[in-house]
Amino acid sequence: MSHKRIPKRRAAMAAGGVVALGAAAVLLPSANAFQDGGSSDDAAAPRTLKAADAPDLASRLAGLLGDAFAGSYYDADEQRLVVNVVPGDDDQVIVRAEKAGAQVREVDNTMGELRDGARTLKSRATIPGTSWAIDPRTNRILVTADSTVTGAEWDRLESTVQGLGTGMATLKQSPGTFKTFASGGDAIFGGGARCSLGFNVTAGDGAPAFLTAGHCGVADDQWSEAQDGPPTATVDQAVFPGEGDFALVRYDDPATQAPSEVDLGDQAVPIVRAAEATVGQQVFRMGSTTGLADGQVLGLDATVNYPEGTVTGLIQTNVCAEPGDSGGPLFTQDGLAVGLTSGGSGDCTVGGETFFQPVTTALEAVGAALGDSTGAGAGQAGDGGAGAADQAGEENAGGADADGGGTGQAGEDAGGGTGAGADGDGVGGPGDPGDLGDGTGAGAAAGSGPTG
Repeated sequence: MSHKRIPKRRAAMAAGGVVALGAAAVLLPSANAFQDGGSSDDAAAPRTLKAADAPDLASRLAGLLGDAFAGSYYDADEQRLVVNVVPGDDDQVIVRAEKAGAQVREVDNTMGELRDGARTLKSRATIPGTSWAIDPRTNRILVTADSTVTGAEWDRLESTVQGLGTGMATLKQSPGTFKTFASGGDAIFGGGARCSLGFNVTAGDGAPAFLTAGHCGVADDQWSEAQDGPPTATVDQAVFPGEGDFALVRYDDPATQAPSEVDLGDQAVPIVRAAEATVGQQVFRMGSTTGLADGQVLGLDATVNYPEGTVTGLIQTNVCAEPGDSGGPLFTQDGLAVGLTSGGSGDCTVGGETFFQPVTTALEAVGAALGDSTGAGAGQAGDGGAGAADQAGEENAGGADADGGGTGQAGEDAGGGTGAGADGDGVGGPGDPGDLGDGTGAGAAAGSGPTG
């Protein structure tokens, strides 16, 4: 007999108000709007675009500009991609970036210099309770230390940052401590730990499964949908610490129907595909402890030094989270899967930093795909490539739709940050954009650590 995974929490949340619906996270219709921003004859004028389209354009510009490319971020207010450029001896790099539709900003630090700085931090200041990520908005490395970094360790961190040189890094201290939040969608339970289900996926062999945090996957092999309930899923792969924080968990019943959606309690958000995050992008997080929260992406390829070990390749945000939220989904209003909650500091009362595992990296590592993997992604690849080509408008758009014939995961990967689904209805659904919550949640215990 097949098992249909129907979230038991939905009715309880709707009645109990775990997701506080209000104005703070209202999805404005303008956030979904796409405008051409000018004709091809007006190439120097920055074009407006959706956040979902920004990663693809940024990737193409990085290839086009080479060493002159110094990072990029999404300006949500202006709906534009801002590209950092170190001109050097080539006066044409700014012209190329502007012709592609980006807003250009001249900066001092190259990506190579910033990455060298990050490597120096890794070799000299890998201290539990610290993190760093390149912040393209400041053209510096953002270094953060939690409240446990004091005395000689703080002195070593501060000295290392100063040794990088003036204008290379910014150091700040965060309240709370960096921990994983195992205590996202629906609650899952295993070995005394509580975590959150991230995204339902299809494993490489076609079996139903889901993604969650790797530190949840290493905590126990068997997971259930109710505390002290019978196991319903088994961990297949888990990575933590190291190069990521993700796990693939297979449903024990191969006939389980597990759609790709995020349960908000009183409604479900369809997930259309995976997408790369962009600095400056608005994102939403769902967790079994704190419900719905929203915020912005602050940095990419972040390194976090948890007490259990160092984790690399994460997304840094200002979205709050608490124990029990670990593994929960990070997504956009268009239904794009962006991340899995890893950990951070603070809580949903005082705020703090929170880190997420990129979904695209996790899917590639475990060989899984969002959706039913029967080719639904193929159209997304073609559409995504075409959209990027329209944006770039130059030789940097070449090959954008070459993978349009792919299927399953290949289709999703080829689609990048654009394509079908990006123009879909907001999370609130047609005519109902205000039904997302205010991101504050309710009933969560204060504290910091893995969200679970």
